[in-house]
Amino acid sequence: MINTGRSLSQTLAGLDQHQVFLTPDYIIAQECEIYRPGLLKSWTDFGSWNKRAHAAHDHFVEKHGEFLQQVKAHVETYEEAVFLLGELGQVGVVARDDEQMSEMCVEIDQWLLREPEVGYHRNGRYMRFSHSGFSKGTALAELARMLGVSREFIFAAGDNYNDLSMLDRQIAEYIACPGNALEPVKNHLRQQGGFVAEKFASEGMIEALVHFFKLRVA
Repeated sequence: MINTGRSLSQTLAGLDQHQVFLTPDYIIAQECEIYRPGLLKSWTDFGSWNKRAHAAHDHFVEKHGEFLQQVKAHVETYEEAVFLLGELGQVGVVARDDEQMSEMCVEIDQWLLREPEVGYHRNGRYMRFSHSGFSKGTALAELARMLGVSREFIFAAGDNYNDLSMLDRQIAEYIACPGNALEPVKNHLRQQGGFVAEKFASEGMIEALVHFFKLRVA
């Protein structure tokens, strides 16, 4: 299963671009939308989760307009940072660089303590706001619930801020990151008793699988 911040169409285009011909059993796109291969369509919603996620997001944007305006004013104090409000209700921030985004998050994280329904997905200098109940972690937990798979049989791996919600021992027994993961992700894994690989990217994931499942690699 692929769990990504990219849209479904972007994910499928990426698989095609890199000539990955093995079709995933499931894709979680946009950090929370659950899809599986369909009969009449190439991919289709799995269960009612996507409908609930979209409804929650629409309500979130409507209810927290004042908070989002506060964020917008905060972002506009930073040089080259941009606050985005898309036609489909997407709300996000693009910072000049990763360091600037981290600086902005210090204030935003303090505000979130008073806004339990507000969450965000961050990847480097990009951030997208959403209802806090819908993330990579909650979507993975929901997929496991629908399939009847307990956490003892789940392996999850990631390398960026938006992966933190699924790198949780309450959701997945086996959690890992590659050697090129961000330092906050590595620290999170160590605190959770997860595995931090030495090798980078896919080689790091092979290292993690060997570590957890004692596989033999030729």
